[in-house]
Amino acid sequence: MVMRRNEESMEKKSLAQELAGNTYPGRGIVIGKSPDGKYAVTAYFIMGRSSNSRNRIFVEDGEGIRTQAFDPSKLEDPSLIIYAPVRVLGNKTIVTNGDQTDTIYELMDQQQTFEQSLRTREFEPDGPNYTPRISGIMHLENGSYNYAMSILKSNNGDPSSCNRYTFAYENPAAGEGHFIHTYMGDGNPLPSFEGEPMLVGIEGDIDTFTNMIWENLNEENKVSLFVRFIEIGSGKYETRIINKNT
Repeated sequence: MVMRRNEESMEKKSLAQELAGNTYPGRGIVIGKSPDGKYAVTAYFIMGRSSNSRNRIFVEDGEGIRTQAFDPSKLEDPSLIIYAPVRVLGNKTIVTNGDQTDTIYELMDQQQTFEQSLRTREFEPDGPNYTPRISGIMHLENGSYNYAMSILKSNNGDPSSCNRYTFAYENPAAGEGHFIHTYMGDGNPLPSFEGEPMLVGIEGDIDTFTNMIWENLNEENKVSLFVRFIEIGSGKYETRIINKNT
């Protein structure tokens, strides 16, 4: 008798459609591989509903980036909005939506794993939203490439319990990536992201990809976008940054 396993296959979604159909995904991370298979690709965007959240820009900081107040005189509470979303540790690129970037950088530098380093952190203390901490890491070595993504979230809005999920992707397919974001959509409180990172297509070169994301983010709520294409063979990279406040 032949046993057949019913394998659940994930449908590849259009990133443009997913962004256009959600007025408030919050902050989002995309990681994948370019269509020609030559580049490791990542994107990170931030959005904002409050004037404090919208008063930000991305600036380059060494090999990474940090957020900065666009108008320092209007900065109210810097605690959850000023941080380094992207840092580079050797052949690893870390992308997150908060200061856990530094936690991952420092503990991985002490030989801890991505998952171990995030066990020291949990969701953001911004009740009643308890915004998830989303993180990604890209690892390039000797012409190979893999990545992982993580989400730390409250237990259905209950801050007494932190649910931790890590997803790892080895030898990703060309033209594919995964998308994780903080909120399922707008609301009060904001509903946390659910499920595993969404399988999405990665299309075009760095400028095409950057423009597609920026154009499909909600016009009123979008704040800043970072995109990087890293050549898998050499580790050389190109970066694009778009800020609504210029």
